[in-house]
Amino acid sequence: MVSPHMTAEQTPPTPAILRGRISFILLLTVTLFFSGCAKRSIGPSDGINSRVIEATGYCGCSQCCGWERGNWYFLKLDFWNRYVNYGKYAGRPYTGLTACGTTPTEPQPGFFSLDSLQRPWMIPTRLILFPWYFLPEKGTIAADPKHYPFGTRMYIPGYGWGVVEDKGGAIKGPDRIDLFFDSHADAIHWGRRKLTVEIERR
Repeated sequence: MVSPHMTAEQTPPTPAILRGRISFILLLTVTLFFSGCAKRSIGPSDGINSRVIEATGYCGCSQCCGWERGNWYFLKLDFWNRYVNYGKYAGRPYTGLTACGTTPTEPQPGFFSLDSLQRPWMIPTRLILFPWYFLPEKGTIAADPKHYPFGTRMYIPGYGWGVVEDKGGAIKGPDRIDLFFDSHADAIHWGRRKLTVEIERR
């Protein structure tokens, strides 16, 4: 029973308010669980090693991937086609696929992630406009396959989880990787960074 001398701040919450608070706590718990914020610490015993690696951003544009529109063999009349413009594969058609034959992607946190709380305006995008963003997706990493075989998973701070699916002529040794971004502006913004990367050994 509410005393007539109670102030507004002392009034006990109504059942509707209690249900709302419980729903919010449950949603927050599920979100943190799926975002991996509650994961245990990892180390060499888990098959994951840490290493300082120089990570560079790249995208699928002609500047980053070395291709051009049209071929001089056809007097550039086939402008809609793309061709490699340097290296040992110069002149061959450029598909935009990785060395594994997959389409490169940028990491997506998915619906059940901390990103949904930090950027709630993305929720309609993931649910209605682009439902394929509902599930989390790993990014594409280009690395030296002699040191990191295709399929190697890595966690890069500020980028997220990625999988080695590509390689490049300028990527040599264990201390150099490239990270795929959907836009050239994002790749330039990332630039070149030295980070402690978690590498999941297979």
